[in-house]
Amino acid sequence: MMEQYIFGGFIALVFGLILLYIFLKKSSKCTVKETPRGASARRSSENTVCRKDGPPDVVIVGAGVAGSALAFSLAKDGRIVQVIERDLSQPDRIVGELLQPGGYLKLVELGMEECVHGIDSQQVYGYALYKEGKYAKLTYPLQEFSSDVSGRSFHHGRFIQRLREKAASLPKYGFPFLLTNPNNPFWLTFLGTVTSLIEEKGTVKGVKYKNKDGQDIKTYAPLTIVCDGCFSNLRKNLCIPQVNIVSHFVGMVLNLENGKLPHPNHGHVILANPSPVLFYPVSSTEVRCLVDVPGQKMPSISNGDMAKYLKTKVAPQLPPELHDAFIDQIDKGDIRSMPNRSMPASPLPTPGAVLLGDAFNMRHPLTGGGMTVALADVVVLRDLLRPVEDFGNAAALTKHLESFYTLRKPVASTINTLAGALYKVFCPAPDQASREMREACFDYLSLGGMYSQGPISLLSGLNPRPMSLVAHFFAVAIYGVGRLLLPYPSPKRLLLGVRLLLSAYGIIFPIVKSEGVRQMFFPSPFPHTTEVRQL
Repeated sequence: MMEQYIFGGFIALVFGLILLYIFLKKSSKCTVKETPRGASARRSSENTVCRKDGPPDVVIVGAGVAGSALAFSLAKDGRIVQVIERDLSQPDRIVGELLQPGGYLKLVELGMEECVHGIDSQQVYGYALYKEGKYAKLTYPLQEFSSDVSGRSFHHGRFIQRLREKAASLPKYGFPFLLTNPNNPFWLTFLGTVTSLIEEKGTVKGVKYKNKDGQDIKTYAPLTIVCDGCFSNLRKNLCIPQVNIVSHFVGMVLNLENGKLPHPNHGHVILANPSPVLFYPVSSTEVRCLVDVPGQKMPSISNGDMAKYLKTKVAPQLPPELHDAFIDQIDKGDIRSMPNRSMPASPLPTPGAVLLGDAFNMRHPLTGGGMTVALADVVVLRDLLRPVEDFGNAAALTKHLESFYTLRKPVASTINTLAGALYKVFCPAPDQASREMREACFDYLSLGGMYSQGPISLLSGLNPRPMSLVAHFFAVAIYGVGRLLLPYPSPKRLLLGVRLLLSAYGIIFPIVKSEGVRQMFFPSPFPHTTEVRQL
């Protein structure tokens, strides 16, 4: 009997070794191919990869916040992902430096929370509003979360590089140009500028791009995801672009005496006239200052008009603790600017392609919600794609991904609407009703408790409920009317109260309309599961 067990175990061992040998032999077969001009870019002459047969599953255009996070997530799920990025050097921008707590939780959900470490990022616990010598402190409702959950502020470029490097830190996934081990079956990265989508009979089949040598190359995949940022040249094929330049940010980095703002670890919003000024830490020693200049034109930086504007119009309205550092930085002359764009999401569902990130949807950066929306979209799209085994059926996949535009709405519409509404309230029109609305907003938030916790939870991305947003917005308006009618109402004050309510309606309704009333307040929570089974 013992001999039978020994013999059986020996046969099982031999059989297992044979299977292991066959598996290792197959997995060790590597291919090295040079990508021909005008042909499918299935390989780069600079990349040697071990991979399964066939083209990439996904081509992602752009390796910014959305592109890097999505590529990492899809590669983790075993997809072959090809990323095409124009410039892999560290970006240098004056926005995209504040990640709300809701965005940080999305990073955790994606397994990328390490990306805020090692870049001297600062934890942010809320905001301090300043108006004419008075502060209103708004703190994120983080009591139910661990100590690492908070907002995070940092230099934008450092964060982008960490997102890219996160892929390279994994043993099986990563950027071939960053890793000494090029045997990466899931992530192929190419330097190049995408010039157009490749379409056949209304279906996107891939992209055409110029490589670093100026050669035109075509690469094909069943799914193309465009995340090429606010200056996207591909969005016109995938959405109805309605880009509006609302204002400009004029940015500087201040070196405060102790590196601390009046309220440490808080963003500061100065309710100045004619528009707000932002301060927030970007490192342990530096503070970013962003001055909003309304309109499509602004004073010239080169001829000194901007410096004069900042010193005479803005500086006198700042808190005393920030005034001198602000003036010193103006004198140093390191002033930069950028336009603040907004664009509602108006997709044109196209077989074989999806639009994501700032290429798809933008809002005023006053509330720092852009990266939170992008990461939330990545999570939704990743979860929708997970059950799909094959992306080859473009029509069925497009039908399945229609639910993406609904499922993203709670987070996106809440943050988009709040950003647009707050900017209009904090940058009021010259009429008295608009000024009263701003006064009411500051006083309402100063009440604390539910009056501040509700709005700050919406802004932070922790409570993505559009109905709650609208309720708080009109609560501010009604509170403003009450201020006018107490202690003794008069016909003049009553008329001003009516105008205040009309002003509030005129602010919120166009934003809600652009977001889509049905999608915003009555979203369907169910994806198209039937199409998943057909793919």
